[in-house]
Amino acid sequence: MSDVKAAITAVGGYVPEYVLTNNILESMVDTNDEWITARTGIKERRILKEPHRGSSYLGIKACEDLFKKTSTRPEDLDLVIFATATPDMPVASSAAYLATEIGAVNAFSFDLQSACSSFLYGMSLASSYIESKKYKHILLVGADKMSSIIDYTDRSTCIIFGDGGGAVLFSPNSEGLGLQDEILKTDGTGRQFLKIEAGGSQLPASEETVKNKQHFVFQDGKTVFKFAVSNMADVSEKIMQKNSLTGEDVNWLVAHQANKRIIDATYKRMNLDSKKVLMNIQRYGNTTSATLPLLLSDYEKQLKKGDNVIFAAFGGGFSWGSIYLKWAYNS
Repeated sequence: MSDVKAAITAVGGYVPEYVLTNNILESMVDTNDEWITARTGIKERRILKEPHRGSSYLGIKACEDLFKKTSTRPEDLDLVIFATATPDMPVASSAAYLATEIGAVNAFSFDLQSACSSFLYGMSLASSYIESKKYKHILLVGADKMSSIIDYTDRSTCIIFGDGGGAVLFSPNSEGLGLQDEILKTDGTGRQFLKIEAGGSQLPASEETVKNKQHFVFQDGKTVFKFAVSNMADVSEKIMQKNSLTGEDVNWLVAHQANKRIIDATYKRMNLDSKKVLMNIQRYGNTTSATLPLLLSDYEKQLKKGDNVIFAAFGGGFSWGSIYLKWAYNS
């Protein structure tokens, strides 16, 4: 066992200014505020409207917010991991661009893509690098411009997603604080239920794929919901059992913000008080890779040193998991 843990030592977040409310969506597709709220818990979401700005812009703004709160300078970073399902462009690394733009001149960087589980998996990677003592300061960024891959005539998806970015700084901790344990899972049979069909190597872009709207997110909502409810709740309960934690021992649940009903099922399976559940889905919708760090950014002042925090996520692939972390500082 390493005598060093990987602790979160700073957080930052950013959402665009434009607010897409349920009332505005009523004028775009056949839906209404009551229907959306009852089924998802979402009231509004943020959309990046400025042209020629992608997910890296959201991530950069989140990093700038983080650096305001810490003595760590960009040049002190050893590694930048960019978790995103919507990179700026194919081939060219969005992480490399982001790292250069924030001044992380001594860091190497890479993209990590596993849909809504990307940030959770990034936490595992950052922890492993730090516990190995190869690197000291790792910036993990989660950002997605989901509006770039959503069909705003499809009411099954356009009500769910929003744009946003978040960032956390991982550093070594010798007090036993930081990432304690993880359970991470994947199941490739879920591929057909949540995907963008065209634009990859299997089905390259063509005039036909554009006409057929195959470059937008497709989701079989009922199937995804069923898998997410059972699997996200299951791993969250198992990681508590594995670490002999009761509902009273856990201070906070930081769950992926896809649907309020999924979050509710998770905390109830964990036997948690609802007051321990961090939630901002009503304001941002599902920001994919940004949901977990945005929660930390929004609730940072409530998190106290030594708090037991359970992270949980579920995403396309299927991919899912849970992480147990001890919070390392008072804001």
